[in-house]
Amino acid sequence: MGIKTGRIALHVLFWIIVYIFFAAMYSVKSNFTISAHNAIYYMPIHIGYFYAVAYWLIPTYLLHARYFAFIGNLILLACTGALLGRVIDILIVDPYLMTHTTNIDWAYIEEAKLDFWTRLFIPFNFANSIKVTNLIVWVALGIKLFKMWYERKQAAVRAELKALKAQIHPHFLFNTLNNLYALTLNNSPKAPGVVVGLSDMLRYMLYECNADKVSLKKEVLMLQHYINLEKIRYEERLDLNFTIKGKFDDKLIAPLVLLPLVENAFKHGTSEKVGQTWININLEVTDNVTDNKLKFKISNSKPDAVEGAEEKYRGNIGLQNIRQRLELLYPATHQLKIMDEEEVFLAVLELEVETDPHYEAKPLVTA
Repeated sequence: MGIKTGRIALHVLFWIIVYIFFAAMYSVKSNFTISAHNAIYYMPIHIGYFYAVAYWLIPTYLLHARYFAFIGNLILLACTGALLGRVIDILIVDPYLMTHTTNIDWAYIEEAKLDFWTRLFIPFNFANSIKVTNLIVWVALGIKLFKMWYERKQAAVRAELKALKAQIHPHFLFNTLNNLYALTLNNSPKAPGVVVGLSDMLRYMLYECNADKVSLKKEVLMLQHYINLEKIRYEERLDLNFTIKGKFDDKLIAPLVLLPLVENAFKHGTSEKVGQTWININLEVTDNVTDNKLKFKISNSKPDAVEGAEEKYRGNIGLQNIRQRLELLYPATHQLKIMDEEEVFLAVLELEVETDPHYEAKPLVTA
């Protein structure tokens, strides 16, 4: 209800501004009071013309690529508006001016002596009526069309983001189920813990990641859960360091932006065929007055490099996904650097994060 009321208020405000504009424009030839009086009679034409084009012609014809029908009806509507404007000129405005002002030239007086139908179709006056009728209406329609274009563009972005996010879920699930499968093959007692951890992560991904932005703290917790699940699988064969620096409790980030980079590191940075592998993860948040920046640096060994698996990095679904999502979510406020060396893979992501305006720090409990 609030949004609808706000839209109506904006429309009313716009037409009030249009009315003042016309009153000021016509006051060049007469005083403002007379112009304000006359402008009232033209407003229904401008308003009706605008809403007929915006909510009938455009949705019915233009958006369905019926261009000839759109142009034909538009010309008909413009001529109808011009005719109505001339009728108001002849029957209302001109007689009012004749009785309320003395600043009238002889040509105007001579024209007033003509009959109604002759005056109605005087070429110059009719063309001028079309011009005046279309002037403000097409300014308003320009705003309307821009708004429609922007909304469609945003809808397309949301649809693409939704599709990209949907790719993360099966990709993540596939990797985690592979880990669970490896544990069950060895009858590992840690398998039930993996199921519980997987359940918690899926709950977060399915029910808390639908918002445009989520708590960075929850995202970090999600990463820690995922890392713990992977560490169960590799145990001592994986040397992993995860360091966090800076204040991030009150920060917001787009959901599941960091996870694909961590998944990629585990997928290509660990191996059951070699003895020891390593992954280093550094997350740093700088909290400034002007902006808040997040730097996420992750590097891993490449144990399969000798087997020619370097091509896996270039075609990795997770990295492709994150690149596309970053372009949509942080088009001008992020930087992703990928360095693929012979034995080391490094990814560095920098982006601006928002501060949660509703965040309230919990007070410390002292004994």
